[in-house]
Amino acid sequence: MQNSHQRLQGRTVLVSGASGGFGERFSRICAAQGANVVLGARRMDRLESLAGELREAGAGACAVPLDVQDENSVIAAYDRAEREFGAVDSVIANAGIEGAGSSTRLSVEDFDGVYAVNVRGVFLVAREAARRMRKADISRRGRILLISSITARIAIPGLMPYSVSKAAVSHMTRLLAREWAAHGPNVNALSPGYIETDLNTDWFASEGGKRQLAEFPRERLADIHALDEPVIFLLSDAAEFTTGADFVIDDGQSL
Repeated sequence: MQNSHQRLQGRTVLVSGASGGFGERFSRICAAQGANVVLGARRMDRLESLAGELREAGAGACAVPLDVQDENSVIAAYDRAEREFGAVDSVIANAGIEGAGSSTRLSVEDFDGVYAVNVRGVFLVAREAARRMRKADISRRGRILLISSITARIAIPGLMPYSVSKAAVSHMTRLLAREWAAHGPNVNALSPGYIETDLNTDWFASEGGKRQLAEFPRERLADIHALDEPVIFLLSDAAEFTTGADFVIDDGQSL
């Protein structure tokens, strides 16, 4: 699968939340660009299937159980990745869950659940990556990409815990980038807009979804392929001078 034009050749990328949606897409494009890919999530059956598919195509891939809320699980995932491919030099902290509904009816347990995955989980994955990169003396070429959302910067009713958690991720990006700037790794964020996936197809086919779609400047959903190039760039050697940035890819939806 590797050739001289693959921009992630020689890298090992760990992707959290790799069993579907964005995480699956990111894993595929990293593998296509020559990286070894470590697929992390809780749904091991899906991960094993994807890893097998990538290996058949000639990529290096392995599936690891990963619950980002659990520090021990995060550590174990990196241990397995290192046994398989050596030090991880690139990370996509993608795992996240939604928390929708009225704020006045939201339980403390549901609020804490969103934060445990979307904020603590992102922090644990990023921190462990930075520790391992420093130990392996590869921090300068290290790349950590945190997945945020345009909901971090706009007010959408019914998405309070999710939106607030993503705002925390966007600012975490800046804080970690500044703290680690002297020695690396580079830390950046990607903030996608509304992109058609299996999770939202039914909603945007409904009357409420159609009304929301009509409010977007271009009255359409973004295409998941729009994220490919930013992800590849931010994990590549070409992003040497890019850290602390938050790339908004939303087809103008947040304007």
